[in-house]
Amino acid sequence: MHTPHKRTARRSTRSVRIAVITVGLALTAIPVSAYAGAPSHQAVPQRTAVAQQAAAATGLDDPAKKEIAMQLVSSAENSSLNWKAQYKYIEDIDDGRGYTAGIIGFCSGTGDMLDLVELYTQRKPGNVLAKYLPALRKVNGTDSHSGLDPNFKKDWATAASDSAFKQAQNDERDRVYFNPAVKQGKADGIGTLGQFAYYDAIVMHGDGGDSTGFSSIRKRALAKAKPPAQGGNEVTYLNAFLDARVWAMQQEEAHSDTSRVDTAQRVFLKKGNLNLDPPLDWKVYGDSYHIG
Repeated sequence: MHTPHKRTARRSTRSVRIAVITVGLALTAIPVSAYAGAPSHQAVPQRTAVAQQAAAATGLDDPAKKEIAMQLVSSAENSSLNWKAQYKYIEDIDDGRGYTAGIIGFCSGTGDMLDLVELYTQRKPGNVLAKYLPALRKVNGTDSHSGLDPNFKKDWATAASDSAFKQAQNDERDRVYFNPAVKQGKADGIGTLGQFAYYDAIVMHGDGGDSTGFSSIRKRALAKAKPPAQGGNEVTYLNAFLDARVWAMQQEEAHSDTSRVDTAQRVFLKKGNLNLDPPLDWKVYGDSYHIG
């Protein structure tokens, strides 16, 4: 694992993340894999065959693919593939969002850390973090540590040894980020790689309705290309989405390094690996990673 100070620099690429995606499109996907590269006069496959293919493809929510997704995000967020070592992680990375912690970077200033501790306390009243709930409510929306210091970091690490807290982190990650991203990806008719591109975007940008939030990134992409669910080409659409994602990252200085797109997601797309099948080789911030 990288040294803590290096990881701090890497994690400074965080952005505000508040949100739940509203999914509006119906799942009427026509996988481009069925006809990509075919002559323009060739008929699109019958919908029944397409529907059978769609039913057979579980996407990023397949357990093996979900594990890959967790490792890919961790390579960018933690400079490590060992995402399960991050339950105890906590620090203020000076990005204006207070403490950043846990497997997905829950922040004291953006609401998702508060939601997490509330869930943990509902499931296990009297836990070591429960006493911080009033303070977390007060600092929400700010970078303040008021009421949290000096023992919050120590108590977070203590809680991270509790399986109930680990499960709460998993569940909030899925509720707020993973499940909405996969649901929208399937509605747009995109495969596993595309669903991951959605997930990574909402992890970094959230979906708070601003110009760089997930929904806004997706709208910029839709203005350039149609997703398979609307009869478009999957590769063309994903390139448009990644272009829009890079634009969003460039709007904030902390996101000026776009390697998690340029030398990771874009690499898989150029290779035509729409199913995100291993082996996978990519780079983030210049560091190389491999999943066999």
